[in-house]
Amino acid sequence: MKRIKWMVPLLSLLLFAANTGKAEAATGVIDKTPPKMPTVNNLTNKSFTISGKAEANAIVYVNRNSKYYLKKAADKNGNYSFPIPQQKKQTVIEVYAVDQAKNKSLARKVIVKSQPKLKKQKLNVSVIRQMPELPRGCEVTSLAMMLNYSGTKANKMTLAKQVKKDPAVMQRKNGKIYFGHPNYGFVGNMYTFNKPGLGVFNKPIEALAERYKPNRIKNLTGKPFETILSYVSAGHPVWIINTSWFSRVPNSYWQTWYTSHGTVRITYKEHSVVITGYDSKYVYFNDPLDGTKNKKRPIKTFVEGWKQFGSQAISYY
Repeated sequence: MKRIKWMVPLLSLLLFAANTGKAEAATGVIDKTPPKMPTVNNLTNKSFTISGKAEANAIVYVNRNSKYYLKKAADKNGNYSFPIPQQKKQTVIEVYAVDQAKNKSLARKVIVKSQPKLKKQKLNVSVIRQMPELPRGCEVTSLAMMLNYSGTKANKMTLAKQVKKDPAVMQRKNGKIYFGHPNYGFVGNMYTFNKPGLGVFNKPIEALAERYKPNRIKNLTGKPFETILSYVSAGHPVWIINTSWFSRVPNSYWQTWYTSHGTVRITYKEHSVVITGYDSKYVYFNDPLDGTKNKKRPIKTFVEGWKQFGSQAISYY
């Protein structure tokens, strides 16, 4: 009888431990079996996702070129998925899993392969007009087009209120212009041409876009135009700043502003559009000013204007 009495609570404890995942603590058995090596999807320089299967509820780690990159828990079925920006070809991706007992699997290595961009592309991005409400609101209106196409609802008027502002007031002293810096916040008045203003550059737009798609925005500023077209080829439109001529603007139209964040070279011939496509000769874009969808301009002259504003571009993944 005494033996039965002490076995009953022990069996109850083991049943409880099995149901709570703490059997090894109850029995003294330590799990030292590493998880199986995770599976990983094929990756190309056009991929926006790393996905596969690992042990259920394990933490999946991703290294890029031997350095830590990302981690995320697999679900109860072992599925995992990471959104990623496009990677360069030959990038080395290693994926491994760590279970709840801290056992580490072998790493699965994947080399990012090259996938040529499409010879031509034209995305069906709905056009939004900035006028009449936002005479200087081309940047937020173009952002609204990009976000809406990505599946994230955005309204140009809400974005206009939310975008960071530079509160500086325009002043002219000793032949110099003192005003705001577009990479700090929107400069001047967005709602009327009757008051001074200009616009906003990529950094405040990136910060605003992050509010709508956290950790999914890619600032492509300074990248080659081929990188911009690579995103478009893979189905993602790109927000950009260009001249309003969509070509090079002569130096006579440019001026230097003195701001609390340093000097900045600007021209009022500034405009923001969303790149929606390309072919061998032309780049296509939605123009929020006149509401033209898939307007086209020669690639060569378009890029010349884009580079004058520092090759500013933003997309998502």
